[in-house]
Amino acid sequence: METIQILTTDQKILTAKRYTPATAATAVVLIPAAMGVKQQFYAPFAQFLCEHGMAVLSFDYRGMGESLPAEYQQSLRGFNATLNDWAELDYNAALLAARAWQPDVPLLVVGHSLGGQLAGLTPDNHLIDGLLTIGCGTGYWRDNAPQLKRHVWLLWYFLVPFYTSICGYFPGKKLRKVGNLPKGVIYQWARWCRDHRYFVDQSGQAMQTYHHQMRAPVLCMSFTDDEMMGRKNIDSLHDYFRHARVERRYIRPQDVDAERIGHFGFFRSEFRDSLWQQALQWLSATPAQASISQ
Repeated sequence: METIQILTTDQKILTAKRYTPATAATAVVLIPAAMGVKQQFYAPFAQFLCEHGMAVLSFDYRGMGESLPAEYQQSLRGFNATLNDWAELDYNAALLAARAWQPDVPLLVVGHSLGGQLAGLTPDNHLIDGLLTIGCGTGYWRDNAPQLKRHVWLLWYFLVPFYTSICGYFPGKKLRKVGNLPKGVIYQWARWCRDHRYFVDQSGQAMQTYHHQMRAPVLCMSFTDDEMMGRKNIDSLHDYFRHARVERRYIRPQDVDAERIGHFGFFRSEFRDSLWQQALQWLSATPAQASISQ
């Protein structure tokens, strides 16, 4: 594994990790993170894919993890970033970096939660040969899992506007919710999560997205005990990929002899011989499927 820097079109520097297999890569896999999750969280899964012949690139969005400038380590007040920046500039730059690094093999994406959501907002997503989403759905609060829906309205309608206006950013670490997020990111995310269409602009109108460009195969792996995503969240998000062939797997913990999977559990090493193998099998076969469909 090596640490590299990626330069975005607006001259921001992102820190990324590249995992290079011992033999010639069969594919290159980009892993965009979930909201508030550092790329290091995905390192065991990235190493697993690398051991099976795939080159892997992970990265932190601007203002997060290792892409957070030193002057904002103590406070994100004054740091400017939106979800559109994360998608159109950061995600897209990482996608192009993965393509340039391994230009002769299929380009695949494993998007966890937000990492799957933003695929449809990424201008160059037509370069993707296969998209695997993990625990991915819209964040519309009325469709959230019951245990989350009972109290998440308080976050979107009261805690976010109150604390963000006072601090200049969302102090999620202190509140034990998501993590610290830039003001523009949390305000945009809250707006999405309050609307059943999810991808809406500041005026409340449906956003113009790039979902229509996605024609590569999509596999949705979701989990019946996800404490955040309800079935309707999951389905409504994947309905946006109307020109892609979407396979949906709704997995119960007992299907893989587990007591719990949840929203984050897929990436635990205990699933190396079950869920990770499912993912590997699909990722390995997807390039051939894509070429046939095209």
